[in-house]
Amino acid sequence: MGEFAEEVRDRLRNVLAERRPLLDWQTEYRIRRTPVDVVGTGQNRFVAVELEWRRADPANNTAKLFYYADEDEMDGYDEVVVCQLFSGYYDLESGGVSSKREVAEFVGRTAAESVERVEFHPLGLPIDPPKRGGERPEDWRARTDEAADEIASLL
Repeated sequence: MGEFAEEVRDRLRNVLAERRPLLDWQTEYRIRRTPVDVVGTGQNRFVAVELEWRRADPANNTAKLFYYADEDEMDGYDEVVVCQLFSGYYDLESGGVSSKREVAEFVGRTAAESVERVEFHPLGLPIDPPKRGGERPEDWRARTDEAADEIASLL
């Protein structure tokens, strides 16, 4: 993850902590060897947020989380919520989303149907990650806050 992506991730965690203070919010939370970008844990709830910035295979992150949930890595939680947050990198100029995002969403929805107590929510993060040396959008903080608000509304 680059510096800008880390700042977005950290802001996302901070806003979620404000909006849902009953959960303990952390970044780079490890499940086995897999780091999850943002995780909120509470008495009976586990919330995982994967920030898909420019990943070539975003389906892999979601598949691993559902694999771990099915293998009892998240026992002790009555509810597991997986949110996959896709940057504008996955949006097509002609409209719609890339096949990478479509496949990741399919994997997430299919896994959620087969793994008890787990929900899946694919969401958009309207930030186009700048290429190396490119400028950040001026309103990236507001856009990150909007994404955090959307996630918080699901909880």
